[in-house]
Amino acid sequence: MTEQSPSISVTPAPGKRSLAYRMMVISAAWISVLLLGGGFALNRTITNLIESNFDSQLEYIMTAMIASAELFPDGEVYFNRALGDQRFLEPNSGLYWQISGAGYDTYPSRSLWDRTLRGESTLSDEALHIYDSNQFPGEPLRVAERTIVLPDSDTKWEFLVAQRRTELDQQIAEIRLILIWSFAALGLGLFIMAMLQNYYGLRPLRRVRAAIQNLRTTGANRIVEPLPLEVQPLVEELNALLSHAERQAEEARTHAGNLAHALKTPLTVINNAATARAPDLATTVVREARTMRRHVDHHLARARAVGRRAVGHARTPVRDSAEAVRRAVERLYPEVRFDIAGGRDAHVAIERQDLDEILGNLIENAAKYGGGSVFVTIDAEREDDPANSARFCVIWVEDDGRGIPVDQREKLFDRGARLDTDKPGTGLGLAIVRDVAEIYGGNVTLGESEDLGGLLVRLTLPRSGRAAADE
Repeated sequence: MTEQSPSISVTPAPGKRSLAYRMMVISAAWISVLLLGGGFALNRTITNLIESNFDSQLEYIMTAMIASAELFPDGEVYFNRALGDQRFLEPNSGLYWQISGAGYDTYPSRSLWDRTLRGESTLSDEALHIYDSNQFPGEPLRVAERTIVLPDSDTKWEFLVAQRRTELDQQIAEIRLILIWSFAALGLGLFIMAMLQNYYGLRPLRRVRAAIQNLRTTGANRIVEPLPLEVQPLVEELNALLSHAERQAEEARTHAGNLAHALKTPLTVINNAATARAPDLATTVVREARTMRRHVDHHLARARAVGRRAVGHARTPVRDSAEAVRRAVERLYPEVRFDIAGGRDAHVAIERQDLDEILGNLIENAAKYGGGSVFVTIDAEREDDPANSARFCVIWVEDDGRGIPVDQREKLFDRGARLDTDKPGTGLGLAIVRDVAEIYGGNVTLGESEDLGGLLVRLTLPRSGRAAADE
């Protein structure tokens, strides 16, 4: 009977919306704003054009009336020729004219029948005025009015032309209905287009999700499916993260195996000595326990450095760490003279605790095995190699001791290696320094100090990204 792995379902967190939902909301809102604004502007423009054309007809009739108006000898006004529109002769036809003057009878069109047009009493100039009027119940009118003084007359004659607005309002209503249906169809089409765009535009993200699910279910360690250029950087970063996690896991397995192998021999020695009831059992236990502790301390230091490196990109000032270590070592070796020089603004991409441990081991060794002087130089090779110093910070730790022969320098990086067994120590200092530095992408080399004649330790550490950019 095979055991099936439980499936993992991912549900969105409460209160959060998908990218598609947000994009659709933004698209719908923006389309609505544009269509409403454009529809309103287009409606006003077309309405004004229709009204302007309607008013032009009234103005044309007004001009014809004024051109045809003459006066009888008694001062009454009349037309020397009839106006051409037949609707002026049909009662209640919807098209009317009227001429009136103070002291004279009103001269109306036959279409007015028994009704009289009333002009605006506040209009006294001779300009043409066009306005809406509701003076006839149930028959809204568009009225053109102008006051004229005819030749050989001192009377101000009021010329009025009025036309029923029914036709005008009907044209405007038809245009608005066309606009509404047109903009509704346009809005629906744009919304469907936005939906299709979101569906096909976000499709690569769904493919990324399927690829990640494939990683979890099939055991693959990379996403190799070709994706669009906009999504490919995300896939590359994800593959880099998977590679980093794989390296971390491999390092953890390697360190666990190394520690187990390193502890196996001392435990076997102790077990054999205890089984044989050797007379030097106590001495053997103490010696092998000290060896096991060295191994444990070494691997714990590496594990701490790896764990802190995985947290994020650190930024530590080198000068502050060196000064703190100097003050601590001075208490142990008050007779030693310490000198720290070099850049005060150098920052490295390493956690402060790890930098303190590295510099602490190097400076303490220089004070312990030197002749009484320790020099620390920060950014020591900055001017020698500008291209390389922009990426790395070089720290020199020098002493005036006897130095280390060239053929024995590499052996000092082995765990437990000590050239001077008369002084206390575990022999783990340089081994830990090299391992921690390499974990962060740096390195440690040994040389001979030209100024002091003793050992020169050259520590190279990567600069932090922000510090390198600032410099």
